[in-house]
Amino acid sequence: MEKAYAYLRVSGKGQIDGDGFPRQLKAIRDYVAAHDIKIVRVFREEGVSGTVENMDRPAWCELMALLHGNGVRTILIEKLDRLARDLMVQEAAIADLHKHGFTLISTAEPDLMANDPTRVLMRQLLGAVAQYDKNQIVAKLRGARIRKRESEGRCEGRKPFGYYAGEDTAIQRMEELRAEGLGFDRIAARLSSEGIPTRTGRRWHGIVVNRILSSGDAPRNGQSWPSLKA
Repeated sequence: MEKAYAYLRVSGKGQIDGDGFPRQLKAIRDYVAAHDIKIVRVFREEGVSGTVENMDRPAWCELMALLHGNGVRTILIEKLDRLARDLMVQEAAIADLHKHGFTLISTAEPDLMANDPTRVLMRQLLGAVAQYDKNQIVAKLRGARIRKRESEGRCEGRKPFGYYAGEDTAIQRMEELRAEGLGFDRIAARLSSEGIPTRTGRRWHGIVVNRILSSGDAPRNGQSWPSLKA
């Protein structure tokens, strides 16, 4: 029985607990049941865009390291756009797999890695369509944000640091340390050593301090942003 790894991917953090992973895994399990293949491990790429190059994907990098080291030589995906939505990223990944003698199987697109001109053309057309769909989604979301901003003054999104209660204390401390002449990295180190929390619970970093202080207009204690029309 052939052994294989399953590779699953969703683009957004909000999709991690959605239907994406279960749907992809079901398609792969249905496929292996019909083709005498055993899945030895499932890799989940959580919240990684389909345009991100494979070398910058944690799960993919771990998968490739194992492929090179333990004898498993096959990867299963639900369909091509789960590998990537960017045509160049798709082709680069497939070329690298070909180079090392690995096999990529899509449950939705048979003979995905075949090298005959027709198969390559069809694969690239599918990749181009996936990339076009992704660009259309991005354009629609951008248009919706612009219309909302024009009608309501601002578009809801990630709240700037200082919006939530308590965050103004951190900003005040940043300003005090900056006034003492400390650089952003030293300010970050002081905030961490003083136990001042970040929004994510991680350590402070100079680039984050720089961004917060450079914005200069973060609303504090839950105050609303001024209207862009004002």
